Amino acid sequence: MKGTAAFEYLLRRLATSLVTLLGVALAVFLLVRLLPGDPARLVAGLNATQEEVEKIRHILGLDQPLLVQLGRFLGDLLQGDLGLSVRTGQPVLQEIAHRLPYTIELAVVATFFGSAIGILLGVVAAVRQNTWVDVLFSSLALAGISMPVYWLGLLLIIAFAVHLQWLPAAGAGGWRSLVLPGATLSFFSLALVTRMTRASMLETLRQDFIRTATAKGLGRLRVIYVHALRNAFLPVLTVIGLQFGNLLGGAVLTESVFAWPGMGQLLVNSIFARDYPMIQGIILIYAAMVVLLNLLVDLLYSVIDPRIRFD
Repeated sequence: MKGTAAFEYLLRRLATSLVTLLGVALAVFLLVRLLPGDPARLVAGLNATQEEVEKIRHILGLDQPLLVQLGRFLGDLLQGDLGLSVRTGQPVLQEIAHRLPYTIELAVVATFFGSAIGILLGVVAAVRQNTWVDVLFSSLALAGISMPVYWLGLLLIIAFAVHLQWLPAAGAGGWRSLVLPGATLSFFSLALVTRMTRASMLETLRQDFIRTATAKGLGRLRVIYVHALRNAFLPVLTVIGLQFGNLLGGAVLTESVFAWPGMGQLLVNSIFARDYPMIQGIILIYAAMVVLLNLLVDLLYSVIDPRIRFD
């Protein structure tokens, strides 16, 4: 029965996810066409004649009515065809497949270190509530949430790349190139996970079962990390899942600051070039990853807490 309920829940979520992605596709199609500028003129060049511009506009299908363009876009999308890049002439899916691993690598590193350190700091702050340790870690979390990611990235470049010359300032040339963008991107996630872990742990530590476990003579570390943290982890897991999706989108600024060759940098270049197919493809891929990640997080709830039922 439990397996049947889980399967039905999965089918419902997949159906909801498809509707969500369809809504995202429609929104992206309409919004990118509100961008100022003529993509046909950008492709043809400023010195091109009007006839050359019109020819390129016809090749791109921009001379068709909006509903016709939308129908072609959805039809190609159902076939897994995201079109050709206006800027490079290459298939959008091919260029995204080349850039996507860099963005995922950056987001995974930032999520791992931000979550691991954030959970540790949050637990310590909760256990040492109202002490100087709690004040220090809470202040660090507040600073991380308030600090713009591009400003932190520039500070790290000045400190560790320019003055100390310990790490490269830009590019993707091995693990050393990943340190500064990874640290920059993880700082906000670290701060948010720290605050959520602290709040959730404080609530859990006041529960009766924690007092019972302590009265039974269980060790302090066992009570905190086995009993309290496991029960306090569900809201933290939700934040981590959401943050991974946010980091994929937040990588746009980080990749631009550090010249990291991921999807974020590709998206910025495509916006400046009014590359409609590339912009649509990147945002759809972002949306699909976020939707699938949220589904995975929901499924993990029952693994962490067996009391959760899908029906």
